[in-house]
Amino acid sequence: MTDASQASTPGAQVLDQVAAFIARYVAFPSEHALTAVTLWAAHTHAVGCFYVTPRLVLDSAEPGSGKTRVLELLNLLVRHPEMTISASTAALFRLISLHPHTILFDEVDAIFNPKTGGNYEDLRALLNAGYKRGATIARCVGDAKSMKVQRFVVFAPVALAGIAGSMPATILTRAVVVHMRRRARSERVEPFEEQYAEAEAAPIRDALAEWMSQQADALAKARPRMPDGVADRAAEVWKALLAIADQAGERWPDAGRDAARYFVLDTATAPTFGTRLLADLRTLYAGRDRMPTTDILDALTTAEDAPWGDLGGKPLDARRLSKELSRYGIAPAAFNTGQGTAKGYTTYPTTGNLGLADAWDRYLPAGPIGNSGNCGNPAGQTGYRSEKPSVTIGNPQDQVTDPSVTRIGIGNPLNREVTEVTEITDEDWPPVAVPGGTRPPSTPDRPGPHSAFTKGAAA
Repeated sequence: MTDASQASTPGAQVLDQVAAFIARYVAFPSEHALTAVTLWAAHTHAVGCFYVTPRLVLDSAEPGSGKTRVLELLNLLVRHPEMTISASTAALFRLISLHPHTILFDEVDAIFNPKTGGNYEDLRALLNAGYKRGATIARCVGDAKSMKVQRFVVFAPVALAGIAGSMPATILTRAVVVHMRRRARSERVEPFEEQYAEAEAAPIRDALAEWMSQQADALAKARPRMPDGVADRAAEVWKALLAIADQAGERWPDAGRDAARYFVLDTATAPTFGTRLLADLRTLYAGRDRMPTTDILDALTTAEDAPWGDLGGKPLDARRLSKELSRYGIAPAAFNTGQGTAKGYTTYPTTGNLGLADAWDRYLPAGPIGNSGNCGNPAGQTGYRSEKPSVTIGNPQDQVTDPSVTRIGIGNPLNREVTEVTEITDEDWPPVAVPGGTRPPSTPDRPGPHSAFTKGAAA
């Protein structure tokens, strides 16, 4: 951090101006949300420097929570904005391919809501593939006599706003998700009048675009330090934002990392159907290593704070339970309960079954020791006594002392979704000389690493 007595760096000044402008009109649920939105707006002016453009998702439990206002403000600050509510997927394909835009998509809950019966797979594929630079999606164009395959470039920054609960999980994992709330009576913001706000935003946007263009080389080479615990996909999402924060200096490197920790580590994300089921099972087992299916269903469907008693008008049954757990490589097994033989689910692996403990370890946050899948039954706890020694899951060379347990070399039991995405590598394009080295060329159908940087590009 720079000493407070020193003059702010130009980057810190610009980001401070962007944040102050946004904060005039929006009461965010936390300071970290304002930091994330400010850094995201800045990254749109340098998107060509990065391999990944994180999605920004603004959701809320109820309408009137400021989501659209944030998009309206971003529309005045980001590079080449395209604000839309109902643009067709085909139009977005062509819009992004012809010219890099920042897509600001409002009311996406109406599109991704399965109750509407709409087919949104093409849009979901576009948003997922366009998260990484160089990706294209192939589509057939033309009439029957002159049909040909065209690869559409889909790399572009995207912000999405809608009511919480309908966004596909594949998009949420590629996004910074800001849960907006209605403004409290004590919270005050300025009235938003677009014609006046636009005039005030113009010099701020131009200053942001110019400063970002000056950072092109540094941002393209940046490898920002991630906070502890921010790794894998989360680190990928935050890389561009933290690189910008580091270049700005002053308070921004610390503010950026505080925001990353908040959104990745501290903010509870809505569980998927499958992970909610796994979490409830882990709580239910509480030290047991096996339970009959009938006991599991009785406990789950009678829990007052769980959804399992009413899934589309009927309770969770054995068939549905088996179907949901099979996605994680978990299958029912026969075992001795001490009072006879029953069929149910074990924490340990058996033939054709990875066991619940494997899924808990892979898909849930760390839980209490009693729920971690350690198969023994702690002294004094009720439940089915294990007659099998504990089995360590992980190294396939580990010895299993129980002859009734067969270790199987199973890969990922989940079906991987395959989309029609073609990666174009830098080697496919002749290099162009730039200060400090070379880069692939900027073309109308492929954004190069520095294609965004001309003075006043945001205008």
